[in-house]
Amino acid sequence: MEEFAAVSGISRPTVSKYFQDPESVRSSTRKRIETALERYDFRPNIFAMNQNRKLTKIVGVVVPYLADPFFAEIARKIERRCIDAGFWPILFSAHGEQKLENAILESLRVLKPAGVLLAPLGRVSDRQAVERFCDDVPTVLFDSNIDGVGKVFVGSDNHDFVTQSVEYLVRTGSSPVLFEMRNPANPNANKRRLAYLANMERLGLEPHIVKVDGEGWDFERIGYEGGLKAIRDKAFPTNTVLCSNDRLAVGFLTACFEQGLSVGYGGDHAMRVMSHDDHPVSRFTCPPLTTVAHDYDAVSNKAVEVLFQMLEDGAMPETRKEFLYPTKLILRKSA
Repeated sequence: MEEFAAVSGISRPTVSKYFQDPESVRSSTRKRIETALERYDFRPNIFAMNQNRKLTKIVGVVVPYLADPFFAEIARKIERRCIDAGFWPILFSAHGEQKLENAILESLRVLKPAGVLLAPLGRVSDRQAVERFCDDVPTVLFDSNIDGVGKVFVGSDNHDFVTQSVEYLVRTGSSPVLFEMRNPANPNANKRRLAYLANMERLGLEPHIVKVDGEGWDFERIGYEGGLKAIRDKAFPTNTVLCSNDRLAVGFLTACFEQGLSVGYGGDHAMRVMSHDDHPVSRFTCPPLTTVAHDYDAVSNKAVEVLFQMLEDGAMPETRKEFLYPTKLILRKSA
C-alpha cells in the first residue's frame, strides 16, 4: 500500500481510509484513487491488512461436513448475515475428520478473525483443542454442543425433535422403530436415541432400535444398504420406521421402493417412514418426507447475533449460555 501511495501521489493514510470505506474520502480523491487502481492494477491484501487491525472483519464459519444439506443451508444463512453486517465470512468444512478440524482452528488463529461460528464434530472433536480455541478467540458453538466448552451454544432441542415425532406416530398408528447407524457420525444422533428411549418408556411402549453398519457421512447410501438388509431380515416389528435423520430416510425410502413396499399414511401402504431435520431435499422425496424441522432462521440469526454482541462488548460472557430452539412437526405423505 505504501508503494501504491507513492506512485499515485496520494498519502498512505488516505489510501488506507479509502479501503476501509470508499465513501469516507472526498469524491475527487476517490476518483483519483480509483483511476490509479486501474492504472497500476493494485489490489489490497485483506489478510495482510487484518494482521494490523485490532479487530479484523473476518468471521470464520466451521461446519463438520458442507455436503450435508443441513449444514449447507445454515451456513448460507449465517454467511448472508455476516455479509450484510460488513464482515467477510470464510467457510471451512472439517469433512468429518478430527485432524482437519484441528488444522482449521490453527489456520483461523493465523487469520486473526474477529470471531468464529463453530459447529464442531462433537464427540469426534479434540475437546482440549476446541476448548483452547474458544478460550482464545470469540467463538459461538452451534448445532453440536460439547458440554462445558466455550461460552455460548445455539442449537435445536434434540429431545423436542424426538418427542414430537414419537408422539405423532403413536397417536396415528403403530409405535415407531428407531432406524440409525451403529456408529453415527452425526453429533446429535446419540441425543436422539436417548430421547427415543425416554419417550417410549414414558408412553409405556417397548422400544425397538435397528442399527445399521456404515462409517462416515454418506448417510443416503448407508440408509439404503442398511434398509435393504433390515427389510430382507424382517428386522422391523412394526410397520412404522423413525429414522435418526432425513438423509438416512432418503436412502431407506429407496430401499422400500426396491423391495416393493409402498410408503405412506393409511391402510393402503405397507410402511410409514418419518425422520428429523427437514433437510431442503426432504419435501421432494417420493413420497415427500414427514419430518421434524429445525428453525434454521432462529438458530442462524441467534448465533450471529450473540457473536456480534460479544464483539461489541469486547468480552466473552462470564458464564456459559445455551440457547435451544423448539422444533416444528412437518406433515407430508410418507407418514
